[in-house]
Amino acid sequence: MLNAKDIIDRYISFFEKRGHKRIANAPLVPLNDPSTLFTSSGMQPLVPYLLGEIHPQGTRLVNVQNALRAQDFDEVGNNRHTTFFRMLGNWSLGDYFKEEQIPWFFEFLTDKKIGLGLDPEKLYVTVFIGDEKNNIPKDSVSADIWKTVFTKANLNAKEVEMGSEEEASEKGMQDGRIFYCDATKNWWSRAGTPENMPPGEPGGPDTEVFYDFGTPHDPKFGKHCHPNCDCGRFMEIGNSVFMQYIKNQDGTFSHLPNQNVDFGAGLERYLAASNDNPDMFQTNLFFPIIQKIEKETNKRYSDLAAEMRIITGHLSATVFIIAAGISPSNREQGYILRRSIRRALDGFYKLDGSDLTPIIEAVVNQYKDTDPELVEKFEDIKLTIIEEEQIYEKARTGAKKSIEKELKKQGVEIGDELKGTVEIPAELAFRAVTSYGLGPTQLQSLGYTFDEQAFADHMKAHQKVSRAGMDKKFRGGLADHNTRTIIGHTATHLLHQALRDVLGNHVHQTGSNITTERIRFDFNYDQKLTDEQIKQVEDIVNGKIKENLPVHFELIETKKAHKLGAIGLFMDTYGDKSKIYFIGPAKKDPKRKPYSIEFCGGPHVEFTGVLKSFKIIKQENLGNNQKRLYSVVGS
Repeated sequence: MLNAKDIIDRYISFFEKRGHKRIANAPLVPLNDPSTLFTSSGMQPLVPYLLGEIHPQGTRLVNVQNALRAQDFDEVGNNRHTTFFRMLGNWSLGDYFKEEQIPWFFEFLTDKKIGLGLDPEKLYVTVFIGDEKNNIPKDSVSADIWKTVFTKANLNAKEVEMGSEEEASEKGMQDGRIFYCDATKNWWSRAGTPENMPPGEPGGPDTEVFYDFGTPHDPKFGKHCHPNCDCGRFMEIGNSVFMQYIKNQDGTFSHLPNQNVDFGAGLERYLAASNDNPDMFQTNLFFPIIQKIEKETNKRYSDLAAEMRIITGHLSATVFIIAAGISPSNREQGYILRRSIRRALDGFYKLDGSDLTPIIEAVVNQYKDTDPELVEKFEDIKLTIIEEEQIYEKARTGAKKSIEKELKKQGVEIGDELKGTVEIPAELAFRAVTSYGLGPTQLQSLGYTFDEQAFADHMKAHQKVSRAGMDKKFRGGLADHNTRTIIGHTATHLLHQALRDVLGNHVHQTGSNITTERIRFDFNYDQKLTDEQIKQVEDIVNGKIKENLPVHFELIETKKAHKLGAIGLFMDTYGDKSKIYFIGPAKKDPKRKPYSIEFCGGPHVEFTGVLKSFKIIKQENLGNNQKRLYSVVGS
């Protein structure tokens, strides 16, 4: 039976033999991408290249990417959702297209020697039905290729035009294998469906492959089953996006000059399909962790599957978030980490668990072959979780005191004989959860019951408001390539070098976040910058802006880049060749050295004069000898 490392090795080898270069796993916490808190897909770090930048390793790429999707947070507990996962991906940047991608994908799925060896009879696909309103034709090219592939495998290749989800339920499976679906299912762009795309936005149809586990259909999801049905019979195991269109200024669509392939598949789902078991948590990746939970709690997975999945799923995410350098907090990535730890603890406490350490060890042990750095960081990971558990215990105590104080105001006396049986108003339960960071199950374990439906209504209203502001933070996908953001990107290079000029070459960037309004830049330094130092940095940057230095990149050998003094984050992940951005020298004085030489994927402005001006507006102390500067550019 294949394990996670086997599948990764086979996948990488399969595409390397077809001319692809393996690219590094990008950091879980992305750089210079304000659209998301975490890297949520394999394509996210490749956005500049999908939009036309030249990749230093060529036009055929492959990798495995650690990813995390916080929008799936509350779905952990069923048999197919985790927040942390590994995404296998391959890309064509203006190279091959549908004719190569689809047969390769099928070959990898079904070949027993070099791929997964899945039964082709269990594979079904969806393709784009077209969009008459926007004059985008159906993706008959992909459908025809699939028909050829299935026919060669001696399978029926009947097409079914389902269109929308409602039509899918009505028409059902019948005896089809290739299903045409509308843009809500089989179209990709960062803005969603074609009508939501702004002018200049690229997008295109996709084709998804589903594995049929053969489980009985649940009629509550529709009279008939189909690949996109939510009953659990089918699981999507791979998606090939064909970026072939661009929206014009007049709202029409035309073909991109360079058409790209962006493929992604979840490793954990590949494992489930390889096991022919729809429960991902019974694969050889997760089940050893489940078994450790069973041993530590003296409970059985068959009786308490949801709780054990919650512990496993959230603790796995927790381990990787901490390893990425994040600490629990009430903001951004730290908030997701805090929620992840606490939800894992909720499940653990419900099973009467007392010590998470053996479970943490089991998680690290399961991932150590593919992510060996977890072993080196184990003590930090364990201590962070233990410290947060202690903070959580204080929160539980505070919530209990707050609830009892409120009940006392209402004339309800809480005697020892009543504890454990007190029913509290749903609104009070909601306030305790949101104020102290508790979960509903934790309130119940503290001895309170409440109207769960009324509580759910409060939470739904709260989440609706919260998500309005947070969706952009969690959605992932294409980064913002607004002109103002590109200007800010160039400004970070000038700021980085100016800080080194003023504070010393030991200073280096540790993170950044760029929006159209401001630049946030993190760096290592053990003291607060003085007003004089801030002015020195500002003067240097503004001087380089005034010089109107040219900005350009070169693809050069990574070793040579290091010798040139190129700086940048994660310099050991760039492969044999790297994309290096140079700022300067001025054209009138070409013998001068460039002012800034930095590892970077781009994009940037062509001349520094575009920035107009630069000013630091705020500094913050992040602790652990880390500082943060906020700055703005432009007149």
